Amino acid sequence: MKKTNEILLKDAISAFLKDNNLEAKLNETRVISAWEEVVGKLISRHTNQMYIKDRVLFVKVDSAALREELTYQRSKLIKKLNAAAGIEAIDDMRFN
Repeated sequence: MKKTNEILLKDAISAFLKDNNLEAKLNETRVISAWEEVVGKLISRHTNQMYIKDRVLFVKVDSAALREELTYQRSKLIKKLNAAAGIEAIDDMRFN
């Protein structure tokens, strides 16, 4: 009887990402991509230069009032962004 080396494409991609330490970057990209969906188009237009460092999402905001409002909603936003990304990718957010 022949033994096959067949695996699912999903499993092969997951193994590739894990072996090449790309999983974290992919999760960060998912969080940043979900930003507009979570906060809406209006808020998204007033934010830019998002990046993640050490599980902290940094977002540049062009309005002091909006920065304060986002700061108050920080924990809610973290939960929604992680849910949208499908993984716990960020632990904190900073607005500047």
